[in-house]
Amino acid sequence: MLDASNGQALPFANVVLLRAQDSSFVAGAQTGENGSFEIAPVAQGKYMLRATVIGYQAGRRLVSITEAAPEVKLGSLKLPPTATQLAGVTVQGERAAVVDNLDKKVINVEKDLSSVGGTAVNVLQNVPSVSVDQNGTVSMRGTSNITVLIDGKNSGAASGGTGTRLEQIPASSIQSIEVVTNPSARYDAAGAGGVINIILKKQKKDGWNGSAVANVGTRDKYNTSLSFNRRTGKLNVFGSYDARDDHYRSRNTMRQLATVEGVLRTTDQQATGLRHNRNHGGRVGLDYTISPEQTISLTVQPNFNRADPNVMNQTALLRTGDQDPILQQTRSVVTEDVKTADVSADYKRTWAEQKGRELTASTGYTRLWADVVVGQQFTNDEVAQLGWKQDFRVRIHALNGQVDYAHPLGEKSRLDAGLKTEWETNGGTDDFLVQTVADQPTYFRDADRSFAYDVKDFVQAGYITGQHAVGNWSYQGGLRAEYTNTQGEVRGGRGNFELDYLNVFPSATVARTISKHDQRLQASYSRRLNRPGFMQQLPLPIYMDQRNYRIGDPSLRPEYINSFELGHQITMGDATVTSTLFYRQTNNAIQRFRRIDTTATRLLNTPGVIMAEYFQNFGQSTSLGAEMSINQPLAKWWKLTANGSLFRNSITAATGTEASQRNLTGTLRLLNTFMPTPKLDVQLTSNYRAAVLTPQGRLAPVGSVDLALRHRLFQDRAALTLRLSDVFNTQRQRITAYSENFEATYNNKWETQVGYVGFSWYFGSNKPPKKIEAAPQNGGGFGG
Repeated sequence: MLDASNGQALPFANVVLLRAQDSSFVAGAQTGENGSFEIAPVAQGKYMLRATVIGYQAGRRLVSITEAAPEVKLGSLKLPPTATQLAGVTVQGERAAVVDNLDKKVINVEKDLSSVGGTAVNVLQNVPSVSVDQNGTVSMRGTSNITVLIDGKNSGAASGGTGTRLEQIPASSIQSIEVVTNPSARYDAAGAGGVINIILKKQKKDGWNGSAVANVGTRDKYNTSLSFNRRTGKLNVFGSYDARDDHYRSRNTMRQLATVEGVLRTTDQQATGLRHNRNHGGRVGLDYTISPEQTISLTVQPNFNRADPNVMNQTALLRTGDQDPILQQTRSVVTEDVKTADVSADYKRTWAEQKGRELTASTGYTRLWADVVVGQQFTNDEVAQLGWKQDFRVRIHALNGQVDYAHPLGEKSRLDAGLKTEWETNGGTDDFLVQTVADQPTYFRDADRSFAYDVKDFVQAGYITGQHAVGNWSYQGGLRAEYTNTQGEVRGGRGNFELDYLNVFPSATVARTISKHDQRLQASYSRRLNRPGFMQQLPLPIYMDQRNYRIGDPSLRPEYINSFELGHQITMGDATVTSTLFYRQTNNAIQRFRRIDTTATRLLNTPGVIMAEYFQNFGQSTSLGAEMSINQPLAKWWKLTANGSLFRNSITAATGTEASQRNLTGTLRLLNTFMPTPKLDVQLTSNYRAAVLTPQGRLAPVGSVDLALRHRLFQDRAALTLRLSDVFNTQRQRITAYSENFEATYNNKWETQVGYVGFSWYFGSNKPPKKIEAAPQNGGGFGG
């Protein structure tokens, strides 16, 4: 099954075989990722084969089964994109913005106007099943324990943290987002919430092609990108360059009540901040077709990110008991210099005489240099304290390699197997520097609060999965084995830890296709894990500021997750409804806690409280909920998509010494797409997340509205885009936290109401999307 406009395969299309005499249903199938399909043997006779996929015209072909020809090979069946007549102008339909496939949701980013001028973080804010808070933390169905891939490769460990890496990827360089909520054994076992795979753009069209984009945002926000490719014969060369220079302002307040040794200590704090980040990134590579069945690719991707600097001015009133309050004014400064370089090579081999047989291999290397300085100075004389700095230096080397092989077993069965290895070394230093004299730029190194560490991480994995189809039923089962060895050492004999374990992770999926209304039912199961990060295990305090630090626990162990999903999809006329029930059980759950460090508070000998943040394995947690997505065209020029989820999270302590928690929460996303003229597209997006309970607090509900439009110009050679994010400036973070003898409220507000104007120019055969299909479309699955 191919796209008639470009020859690309159409995966997960519906194929049904109908009797020619009365159009009654006989059998059905679904195309694979390469567009191929097979239908079970049927009786001799004449049939009508019908193929459908949203965004394309239905394909039909007469088929005759005879004694002399019991099997029929149809060859290529090409489906043209749908065409809508508007005022005498033919507008060709394109792939939908959100496509539900058998095992994942695919979001086509070029159709999403609400991320114009933004980064991967902004793109993920409009992805079904995904939530992003204003600090850039990504979560799925209430958990931030997810795996983020970039072009199918891990992005977290070797990138200085997933959140940091996502802020460095401009939205304009992303082609699509794949969301897998219940991954099979083919995927890494890490990530309880699922897998997000970010696919970067890489043109393969003949000749010279490319695009140039420039965006300007309110209050000093600028970004630009340039991408190109040149294909001649067997060789395709591609590249891109992206740059950002952004200023973001923030303000926050804090009210903290703590009882230390029977005395109440109160802190009221206000702060304003300015974050100035500059980022430059590039990507260059080539694809070479060795033969029609063999290709190789090489890619090099450097990135440079600087915070220059980020400043926070704070004013606090500190009160101890009935004493008069003391005014404390501070200035915090953070500078960052992070450099990464990624090199990868890929090989693909197919066999023309055996469709579905495929061998792929890839290898990659990542190098990261990070220098981060966090400092604080006291700018008033009422509290006699010296300023301090923390100088972090991190050096990471990471290697990975993977081989995957797919082999068809008859017409309706397939076997997949693969091996993967990852090796990483992480060495760093943390020098804690204390000011020698107030108002003097001289510091000495505090050896007791400084340290150096080395961490080595090795993961070896292998998997095998099998697929089989019988009539309208399809089955998939798999088993993955992973061996993990993590060793960490604080130099000088100040602490070490080691994790060494072998686990197996089964997965299974059963699906049934029902011809009436193009319905699908699917049930799936997978077992997964969440490995603790080395910073969660490092047994030394890392200070976020003068009164807060984080300390690891070497005894922390992985958490294990059992995940179940049951999904249903139905198409009725122009409307598509997808619903999913899910249940997730986490054993040995890793939770974050805070407590008062009474000893450090006493030694500080000033008003205020020293708080310690730590992690521990905390019994069992469960999540039970439902998701629904409705796509309903309301008019030829107006389409509405609604995505909602409602789920209950429960945390049960293993020892009974901590309070258990239960929380009913949910999310709602409304996306309106308007096409008032053939050249103009408008999107209005609304997001809402209900309140969430944590083991020691509560996150208040939050919502926002975004508005964007795009107008195509110069015979579709250019496009002008306008966007206003958080129209009503409602996106903010409100947190209530509590523990023994401690209670606090935090209100954080980053600059989220931002206006952008962007201009894009396309050359070669590249053009802006001509039609925005903003709603999820049926195509075979429920994101898992």
